[in-house]
Amino acid sequence: MNEEDKILLVEDEYDTRFIFERLLTKNDYNVKAVENGEEALGVLEEFKPKVIIADWTMPVMDGLQLCNAVKSNDDYKTIYFILLTARSSLKDRVTGLDVGADDFLVKPVENQELLARIRSGIRIHNLQNELKKIEHSKAIVELATTIGHKINNPLSSLVVTIQDLKSELAENGKQFDEDFFIIEESIKRIRKFVEALKNLQSPEMKDYALGNKMLDID
Repeated sequence: MNEEDKILLVEDEYDTRFIFERLLTKNDYNVKAVENGEEALGVLEEFKPKVIIADWTMPVMDGLQLCNAVKSNDDYKTIYFILLTARSSLKDRVTGLDVGADDFLVKPVENQELLARIRSGIRIHNLQNELKKIEHSKAIVELATTIGHKINNPLSSLVVTIQDLKSELAENGKQFDEDFFIIEESIKRIRKFVEALKNLQSPEMKDYALGNKMLDID
């Protein structure tokens, strides 16, 4: 079983749910099956699928309502959503597309067509996630470069001021040598940090305290 290729099946009819769950499991998908949209939303907190297959007509929360909730959430919107429906009219399809459904299958569903749609959905999901990572990394690099430049300007002014101060205290400045040493070492560390920010290419996050993360620039 491919643990990465998770599929959430949302179907209120027991026989249909059983058949689809067995089909998907036999094809090496990691499957979670629930009876309605409300249960599906609860499962999403722990189970992160690449594809959701949901019947349109269900009690409590139907497939259309579930689709709307999923596509309205930034954490879930890249999940590929397939609606199963007995409704084949153009109006119904437009309604589904308007709330964000990615694909439709009209019941009764042919097994091989369902598997083909799932494979396509997984490819699209993976591509969207890769694009998000690229955009995120690009944004971090741009932010790091901006911060680097913003720090560098006042830092340069500080260096010049310290040099002027050292010159003015040249005759009686021995007593301040240790203070100047600490200041200059701190400046070196800040310069090193600034250069690391400006030259950041492949940003990665590392664990920090209290469950937080920080940018790894070492």
